[in-house]
Amino acid sequence: MKLPLEDVIVLDLSHALAGPHCSTLLADFGAQVIKLETPGAGDIARAWGVPLPGGENSYFVGLHRNKQGVSIDLKTDEGKALFFRLAEKADVLLENFRPGALEKLGLGYEAVKARNPGIVFCSVSGFGQDGPYRDRAALDLIVQAESGMISVTGEPGSHGSRCGVSVADLTAGMYAAFGILLALRVKERTGEGQRVDVSMLEGQMSLLNVMISAYLADGEIPQPMGTAYKALLPYQTFRTQTRDIALAVGSQKLWKIFCPLIGRPDLADDPRFATNAQRTRHRGKLIDIIQQVLLTRSYEQWEATFLEAGVPVGAINNVAQLLEHPQVKARGAMVDMDHPRAGPVKMVGVPVRLSRTPGAVRTPSPSLGEHSAQTLRTLLGLPDDEVRRLIAAGVVHAPSDAG
Repeated sequence: MKLPLEDVIVLDLSHALAGPHCSTLLADFGAQVIKLETPGAGDIARAWGVPLPGGENSYFVGLHRNKQGVSIDLKTDEGKALFFRLAEKADVLLENFRPGALEKLGLGYEAVKARNPGIVFCSVSGFGQDGPYRDRAALDLIVQAESGMISVTGEPGSHGSRCGVSVADLTAGMYAAFGILLALRVKERTGEGQRVDVSMLEGQMSLLNVMISAYLADGEIPQPMGTAYKALLPYQTFRTQTRDIALAVGSQKLWKIFCPLIGRPDLADDPRFATNAQRTRHRGKLIDIIQQVLLTRSYEQWEATFLEAGVPVGAINNVAQLLEHPQVKARGAMVDMDHPRAGPVKMVGVPVRLSRTPGAVRTPSPSLGEHSAQTLRTLLGLPDDEVRRLIAAGVVHAPSDAG
């Protein structure tokens, strides 16, 4: 059976993380993703991460599986002509340049749409394609700051902290993939393409939706709370005799179960803690009581007690512990890839599982221009001598061993 996106061609001009994360999600489920890079350094992320053998690095190898690498100089007339020919064949064009950058090159949405009315043209940017912040540079850190995400992350009383992963980039990439699939669904019905405008700022606002709603309701500006959560209590990490424990007492029913388990049945009927709202008002006192009780036993003892009673509990694992996690191993969440230059590498597998048409890690990340000649021949039908001429002229870059 064909993969869900096997008949979709994506011309991917994106770089760094947000756009490439989107195209990887599409490629994992069969889309033919043509990663279009400029000759020379190519995607800036080729220089990021931990070095691997063969001149590769961990960041790029882990992010760009299942894609075809094509390298064209888009500042030349012949390069632009090749770009438009590729765009005419594509169902989707993905880019995350600063707004207006492609228009200055004559390669923007209107120019592509004139040649391919059915194109789904997805632009990912920091702040969107219009508005006063449109032209600002917006790496993940900047958007986490501007969006308020940093203001609610970190320990109480701090100035906030960046989320440990590039959550603004990754969220934008996921929303871009979602928007592209919506636009492709419309195209199936009408034959018409459209522009998809994804801003990292609004992606972070969507993650902060509950906090924004709470602020609009009570006027209290959310602050960093460490591992705690304003809406539920107790819902955070605590210390034990051995290691920290994460506890999520997420309902009144669980609260009634939890109190006797820790040897404090009186807390369930204490008027200060009887309801979630009351517990929230007396947060400091209750957390102190629970913390002192949990310090009387080891993590392993508490885990067994809570699991048997159905109280959600978890360990605070580091990355090394995560990779040895029994659930990760049982589900095969990590996959092996034999990279032609870096050698054997492991990477995170496909996070969405379909029972009939599952995605998969099929091919390794491409070298710069690895599939240039092949793509020009097969997709555009250029003869061998024309491909060789374009490479010799510097319009197209292809490795000498790529055919």
